[in-house]
Amino acid sequence: MSGAGERWGEHHRLGPGREFDLVRTMLGRWGDLARGVGDDAAVLDVPAGERLVVSTDASIEDVHFRRGWLSPEEIGWRATTSALSDLAAMAARPLGLVVALAVPDAWRHDVPTLADGIGAAARAGGASIVGGDLTRGRELGITVTVFGSAVTPVGRDGARDGDGVWVTGRLGGPLRALRALLAGAAPGVADRERFARPRARIAEARWLAERGTRALVDVSDGLAADLGHVAAASGVRIVVEGARVPRVPGASLADALASGEEYELALALPANVDEEALAREFAAAYGIALTRVGRVSAPGDSALREAEPRVAVVGDDGDTRVDLPPGHDHFSG
Repeated sequence: MSGAGERWGEHHRLGPGREFDLVRTMLGRWGDLARGVGDDAAVLDVPAGERLVVSTDASIEDVHFRRGWLSPEEIGWRATTSALSDLAAMAARPLGLVVALAVPDAWRHDVPTLADGIGAAARAGGASIVGGDLTRGRELGITVTVFGSAVTPVGRDGARDGDGVWVTGRLGGPLRALRALLAGAAPGVADRERFARPRARIAEARWLAERGTRALVDVSDGLAADLGHVAAASGVRIVVEGARVPRVPGASLADALASGEEYELALALPANVDEEALAREFAAAYGIALTRVGRVSAPGDSALREAEPRVAVVGDDGDTRVDLPPGHDHFSG
């Protein structure tokens, strides 16, 4: 299920067989969202003066989700949003995506609704589906590769001494939902929505980049862990004020620091921004909060050792230091 570019906008005719019948089914669900599918590779045009930004993200059954927790449509949505969020983390504009599906026999009849979720997330992110691959597998696997472009991609390495550290949205919902699901309970409606249908903050990231964002990351492993990545890449320390960390109702500070798969943005902005005006304009534009949660500080005269903590969190009382939760690690334990 591969694709081609602008002059190949119409799909190529596909041969006979069950595999291609499934591809035809998915193309029927995607309609004009998919383009140029059926050749050996996709061809994309990068706007003049911009750089190509590429990322791949895999979602595997019983690793990233369990079948009883989510509908097939929600699984497709989450897998695609996770990949698109990597473009948001670079303040890149989506150009297209390719989808590789490994489908067990037990999931074959769910492919149309998986395709619905993939297509809905692609449309929400402004990305065309330009190709992919389909194969049989023992567990369901969805691997989404996204292509985007930006004049100046925003990385993790630009934070500087004195910058403000900000985060979009409110944190803690996905962790609260996961905790309930693992306990065999039904998550709250709002927590489940944050877990099942996260949003890739693509437009928000580009808006923030235009206003001087110097370092950017999406919150996929947890706020504490992802700010640690920014601090390590930038060679700085980050101090987070616990009382300022925005949380969904019922979430503790520990929940907000540890909750992964949020796909909100954490970023560094110069200290001279008008904080109240920036937060007000952002909320008016996107309907979610933008909150300064801390500051960047330089490491001092000598470089930080590799194992030295890069992020410190001051508790809600403004004094107590909070032990940081570990970030998500696929190979821990």
